[in-house]
Amino acid sequence: MPDAPAGLFLGQSDKPELLLWNRANRHGIVAGATGTGKTVTLQIMAQGFSEAGVPVFCADVKGDLSGISQPGSPNEKLLARAAGMNLTLAPKAAPTVFWDLYGQKGHPIRTTVSEIGPLLMARMLDLNDVQEGVLTIAFHVADKEGLLLLDLDDLRSLLTYISENAARIGREVGNVAPASVAAIQRALLQLEQQGGKAFFGEPALKLEDMIRTGLDGRGQVNVLDSTRLMGSPRLYAAFLLWLLSELFEQLPEVGDPEKPRLVFFFDEAHLLFRDAPKALLEKVEQVVRLIRSKGVGVYFVTQNPADIPDSVLAQLGNRIQHALRAYTPAEQRGLKSASDSFRANPAFETTEAIQALGTGEAVVSVLDEKGAPTVVQRTLIRPPDSRLGPATEAERATVMAASPVRGVYDTMVDRESAEEILAARHARAQAETEQAESAPRATAPRETSRTRAPAEPRAPRRSNRQTPMEALTKSVLRTAGSTITRELLRGVLGSLRRR
Repeated sequence: MPDAPAGLFLGQSDKPELLLWNRANRHGIVAGATGTGKTVTLQIMAQGFSEAGVPVFCADVKGDLSGISQPGSPNEKLLARAAGMNLTLAPKAAPTVFWDLYGQKGHPIRTTVSEIGPLLMARMLDLNDVQEGVLTIAFHVADKEGLLLLDLDDLRSLLTYISENAARIGREVGNVAPASVAAIQRALLQLEQQGGKAFFGEPALKLEDMIRTGLDGRGQVNVLDSTRLMGSPRLYAAFLLWLLSELFEQLPEVGDPEKPRLVFFFDEAHLLFRDAPKALLEKVEQVVRLIRSKGVGVYFVTQNPADIPDSVLAQLGNRIQHALRAYTPAEQRGLKSASDSFRANPAFETTEAIQALGTGEAVVSVLDEKGAPTVVQRTLIRPPDSRLGPATEAERATVMAASPVRGVYDTMVDRESAEEILAARHARAQAETEQAESAPRATAPRETSRTRAPAEPRAPRRSNRQTPMEALTKSVLRTAGSTITRELLRGVLGSLRRR
């Protein structure tokens, strides 16, 4: 059967299984062992939302999801499956925009260090509590002194500045240990070697370039190529959490809309929670709990629901569980946890059904009109209209050439920020010091044993050269005036962040 107006057609049990549009912002999970069909399920959901006019963001971890940009070529097996559902496949591509943090297989995605903030930056750098505290002080100093942190060079320059002024800053906001600053600098170097430098800078991503609906009424499918990014799992997790946080902060409240404003798929979701500090977990829980009122649905894709903390799992109302294998005691506990999360169906045992599922099958429970979970159903997942398997490099290049954001983010812009400001300060201070040191010293009078008549007093001669005290006074006044001016501007503009 075709997609019903009320919801997204997921597949067929003893009835059509629909994910209701007006319950899609209540979040969900797609789980299952490797090779059981999670990526295909993600693909049919992403294209289904797009057809309903809902923009989508999803991560392509293996490269297979790029096929959503190309019309499908269903084989006999897929056609037979569709016929068994009374579904007529209409091969077509979804309107796709490719993104890549490294700018190799998609448009670059950038943000600024200031927007990431100390908590997520500490997560990226794998800092301990003491080092995170020093990083927080760095962000505080940057905010207080109006220093824009746009890229990693800005942050590195700021850390050097803090280290050189540790005594003064320590008296104001807390101790800054040189060893902690050095550890952060080393972590920044490691992040840069992993390719993280390309992520920080301008032009920074504008969310409206992802939340687009075309003239044909279909939502834009944003595919983040993550094949290389998965080599830096902390960067991957922190980036996606940052994107969620930006959506939460920038989108207006809409309550429960008729359909979501955006659907966000978080693949390999366990990377977000692995070894995450308590403060980060609390932030994730807060964002997931509250972002649905902004019209955003979040769907976690992972191997086992046990990968997700209970406080977050409780927020996920729509559940699609592919096959799980349980050979070890830990896997058996995960299987039991997964089966217990469903509303039982008296027709079968959920635990046994999950183990017996074939590729392309899942047990499904979604929210009904009243927001209650439906009885779990063993479901045959529908085939996609787009291609199963990756797009070729030539096809990807064709899609990018027709992209609505072509040329917007491709060239990095380097404007004046903390690095340049601090370098200019240092150069001025050094010049003033050299000038003060080169000022002539007054020659001391020679002492003689003879008594001389006191010389007639003369009016002091005025020199155009600055004494060290005059140079220091002028420097202090200039710095104070610059600080006052900056604070006044911050009061008027509200923030020095980009607009």
